Amino acid sequence: AEDGAIQVFGKNLEQLLMQPPIAGKVVLGWDPAFRTGCKLAVVDATGKVLDTTVVYPTAPTTEKKIRAAKDTVEGMIEKYGVSLISVGNGTACRESEQVIVDMLKEIPEKKVQYVITNEAGASVYSASKLATEEFPNFDVGQRSAASIAKIDPKSIGVGQYQHDMNQKKLDEALSGVVEDSVNKVGVDLNTASASLLEYISGISKAIAKNIVAYREENGQFTDRKELLKVAKLGPKAFEQCAGFMRISGGKNPLDATSVHPESYEAASALLSKLGYKPNDVVAGNLLGLSLQVKDYKKMAAELGIGEITLRDIVKELEKPARDPRDDMPKPILRSDVLEMKDLKEGMVLKGTVRNVIDFGAFVDIGVHQDGLVHISEMTERFIKHPLEAVSVGDIVDVRVIGVDMKKKRISLSMKGLNK
Repeated sequence: AEDGAIQVFGKNLEQLLMQPPIAGKVVLGWDPAFRTGCKLAVVDATGKVLDTTVVYPTAPTTEKKIRAAKDTVEGMIEKYGVSLISVGNGTACRESEQVIVDMLKEIPEKKVQYVITNEAGASVYSASKLATEEFPNFDVGQRSAASIAKIDPKSIGVGQYQHDMNQKKLDEALSGVVEDSVNKVGVDLNTASASLLEYISGISKAIAKNIVAYREENGQFTDRKELLKVAKLGPKAFEQCAGFMRISGGKNPLDATSVHPESYEAASALLSKLGYKPNDVVAGNLLGLSLQVKDYKKMAAELGIGEITLRDIVKELEKPARDPRDDMPKPILRSDVLEMKDLKEGMVLKGTVRNVIDFGAFVDIGVHQDGLVHISEMTERFIKHPLEAVSVGDIVDVRVIGVDMKKKRISLSMKGLNK
């Protein structure tokens, strides 16, 4: 039973990690609360925290406080060019959402959207040693607002009975999943946090911190070779990690690919032999490159590399820095609000699968409560486990089949809606 539960958790976590990121945006993290106020943090496209504050738009509140909160947030949007608000889905989430929707209607020209983020684990993270290291000058509230993107896998509620597991075994399984995912996708050297960089081959905790410190001191990396200037990162570590570190918009277009610096010479020679320039790599002009190499054996010999290496280079140049997550469904960005009392039986809505357990799946449809799709309501065909039909992060169509306002339960069905 324990192994089964760990397996479900691992699969859910993998799906969560492989969700397409919302990249290149300045994000306002909004940690909702009532009495203590909503904690806000603005994070730039590289993940650096630009500003934090607290506003009081939720009960107990007054019109004056709501207006002041809206003015503060609108000021931050204006000052930092915020284009997305990420709201934690905890206490006071829907009240905060209502305030945000009202405010966004006041500034339609800014084209700001919001997304409800699963904040399970954010409170565990914000009080953790890792968060203290990452944001040493912040208090717990500020850290939790900044953290809605940085959560320990074990704290994320995407499994069942995870607190009853053998924690060492669970940690090992989940670390393996994170490591696989990180090395599959690679990391953006200019945005990755120290805790993420640690999962890359050859990078220790100390080196990961040094990379972030170097970036904050000297600005963005423009060349992979700059990594060698980072304290304690020697040639051996560089050899191991370089292929996983991506730099987009750097000096060398090959830095945006998973081609290893050792193969740059061969890759450049291959491009010039076929009549291409290095800039064709990032311009996406190399589709069909594999068909242009008529004889791999002969070409590999001319370039002085192995045939397998050549095939890898060609595959990567055809689809440079192709993020395997691009094929996954994108998170739902919202600009209006829905409440539980608005739900009627028979309504069809789009939702995000938040958790998959043995008897069904919980789907976020944009109201305070996630709805349950029981395993019997998932597909027309017989399935042994919900994972055969859905994964965490999937965007699915669901039909409302029951709303119990007293018990705050929403029953959903996916039958006949998702092909």
